[in-house]
This record gives sequence, structure tokens and C-alpha cells, in this order.
Amino acid sequence: MNKQDKSKQVSIENDSAETSAEGMHAKERSKEVSVVEVDEDFRAPDALLKAQELGNLLDSAVKIPFIGLRVGLDFLVGLIPGIGDTIMLAASLRIVYLGYKLKIPSALRKKMIVNALIDYGLGFVPILGDLIDLFFKANQRNVRIMETWWVSENKDKIDALAKKQLDAWHEQQREQLEDERPQDKP
Repeated sequence: MNKQDKSKQVSIENDSAETSAEGMHAKERSKEVSVVEVDEDFRAPDALLKAQELGNLLDSAVKIPFIGLRVGLDFLVGLIPGIGDTIMLAASLRIVYLGYKLKIPSALRKKMIVNALIDYGLGFVPILGDLIDLFFKANQRNVRIMETWWVSENKDKIDALAKKQLDAWHEQQREQLEDERPQDKP
């Protein structure tokens, strides 16, 4: 099956609510129809998936028994004075690099670098820094920045794919109901 066979056009209706001069929502809705080409194999890019895996490994890989708090390698390796935080900074910067590969805007990459540096700086504060590191999950924050940006850039494709899958499910349900209906015999 070639790429054109997998790609289908789906029309999406976008509702946009108008706001009146008084600040109240007007009851009028305008319908905007756009045609979006959807590839059957459309999914998150590998760089984003790798960043998600790495973010989870670094920030929430292990659940502490009885407490229920999740920690990752960032916390555990960060307990090693000096070198642990430096190693984890390198791992955090790998997530920033994956954001660069995704072509995330530089303003968002700068925000990601700031998160990584805050996490790194906290490691130099004995005990208190390690406790704060339990709750300041810089890597997961950076992955959320990447996810939010990617979803906003691909919203039409995501919506079209969801609509296509929903339409297929509705069709399957309709067929199933028709098969279950008793047949009238003449």
C-alpha cells in the first residue's frame, strides 16, 4: 500500500464563539470547514517519544513504597555530591536537544534550558535541594513544553484523525446494530 492510499481527506468543522462588546458570549457560532489530509500512520515524532521516555526515566521511574511518591534517576543519581547533578544535567540537556530536533521555537528551548539549570542549581543546596528536587520535575516540565507545542502545531491533523476514527467506530456500531436487529420475514 503506497502513501497516497493511506492518506485520506477529512473535513473538520471548527466552531468559533464570538464575544460581544460587553464581554458576554454571543450566541452566534460561525462554522468554518477545512479539509485536512490525514495519514493512517500519523503519530508523534520519534524525538518526542524518546523525550517522553527519557523524561519518565529521569523524573518518575521508581515509586517509593508506602509514600507513593515517584522519583527517577535525576533524584537518585543527584544524591551523589557534585558529579551526580552534572551527569543529570547532561541527560536533561538531551531532552532539550530532542526539542531542537523537533524544531521547537528558540523561546521554548530557552525555557527548557532554564528548567534544566534550575534543577542543576538545586543540586548544590545540601539536603533542601534534594528535597525540592523530589517535586521540581524539570525533565517532565520540558517534555510537557514539547508536547504542548507539538499538539498545537498538529491540532488539525490530530482532530482529523480522531474524527476519522470516530466515524469508523460509528459505522461499526451501526453495522453491529443492523446485524442484531431481527429480520422481518414476508
